[in-house]
Amino acid sequence: MDLLGDQAVLQNNALEGKTALICGASRGIGAATARIMAKAGANVILASRNEEQLNSLLNELAELGGGHHQTLVMDLEDTEGIAGCVQPILDDGPIHILVNNAGGPPGGPLLNATVEELAQPFARHLHAAHCLVKLLTPGMIMADYGRIIQIISTSVREPIPNLGVSNTLRGSMASWAKSLSRELHPSITINNVLPGFTDTERLGSLAQSIHERTGQSIEAIHDGWMSQVPIERLIDPLETASVIAFLASPAAGAIRGVSLPVDGGRLRSI
Repeated sequence: MDLLGDQAVLQNNALEGKTALICGASRGIGAATARIMAKAGANVILASRNEEQLNSLLNELAELGGGHHQTLVMDLEDTEGIAGCVQPILDDGPIHILVNNAGGPPGGPLLNATVEELAQPFARHLHAAHCLVKLLTPGMIMADYGRIIQIISTSVREPIPNLGVSNTLRGSMASWAKSLSRELHPSITINNVLPGFTDTERLGSLAQSIHERTGQSIEAIHDGWMSQVPIERLIDPLETASVIAFLASPAAGAIRGVSLPVDGGRLRSI
């Protein structure tokens, strides 16, 4: 399955001429999304705190598509600094596509979390996303084109045990996006993608956390996860990225306010 091959990405350079800001782009689903969008012709802005990883990915994007790509070193927890990072880019023209994506909070029961442990992830996810939307939507309206996509979690539908803070945060993000879907300009869509068990460093760290807490082997943890997934495998980040790129495309203009699982069929809810 060559998801970066000519037959697997959006056809006819569907994102050519569009500029996409991808948060959390240094690895995982964010990096995969950057690759897919570059292949589809977009100008990609890679945003993360890790400048070294961003530069490495930037070199790779130059080989994938003809767009103009750049990096943006930005700390999403510094909500007061977001405008200063993004405004110089907006001065050169609108950002048409925003992918809100950031690393999830540590696992653990919700009752064990302090108020401070709730506040930090909310700043990195919800507060940062809100700041970015307020900054970017005027340019989207002028361009008569906007796509806002959140990468959140299947816990929006079914809370995941021992991820109390994350479950709370993801549900808030989904409700925020649904509320905005009724307020945004008609040319702007907002949608959520809900990844399932995806082959990323994040999933590996969660497995390690469970192993340290329970003594269960990593292999047993993995097998337990796969027993819940009808496709019986982890999801490739490029599979999730392909869905994100479609939602960012003109073809998805009628899709608005949805939370779309990319989970291999794990969710039991309709």
